[in-house]
Amino acid sequence: MSEKSPEIEDDTGHFESGLPGFLGTIDVWISKIEAVMLSAGVVLMAINTCVNVIARFVFGEGLFYTGEVNRILIILITFAGIGYAARHGRHIRMSALYDSFPTKARRVLMIFIALFTSMVMFFLCYYSFEYIQTLYQRGRILPALGFEIWWIYIWAPVGLAITGIQYLLTAIKNLTSEDVYLSTGVADGYADTEKEV
Repeated sequence: MSEKSPEIEDDTGHFESGLPGFLGTIDVWISKIEAVMLSAGVVLMAINTCVNVIARFVFGEGLFYTGEVNRILIILITFAGIGYAARHGRHIRMSALYDSFPTKARRVLMIFIALFTSMVMFFLCYYSFEYIQTLYQRGRILPALGFEIWWIYIWAPVGLAITGIQYLLTAIKNLTSEDVYLSTGVADGYADTEKEV
């Protein structure tokens, strides 16, 4: 069994792809997009919630738009987070049978799993885009913020597409490597100590 590779971030927290050339560049750019989406979403949600609490105690009334802003940010964080989890090999796995296979069989199975998951993510991306088109045609607006509701669901196809690309890159990594990889930089295996995310 392969040893679990160290996390693929250097001491400064910058992501380094396990893929060479153009694919590695794509991988690094996607990691930067995910980092911005997640960090901005969490920070903005914290600020929005804190300001609302302060307004409620100081002025006796909360901000009318806080719920809608947090709903938008939850959608953003959720769909950016699925790509982040795929990148770091953090999705839940049922691997009792898988672990009993030899390395070559596990690698073939991981290629199939990654390709199938990638296709599912792109399928969901397509249907989420169609759902957004339906919302756009209906013209509904958010009552507090006053802009069209389809804008808040833009993050669903973006996050699903990023996750689909990540799983596709994982399949490519497994096709070009001797070891089994859960993502482009995380080798399959178990370690006594895992780095917390």
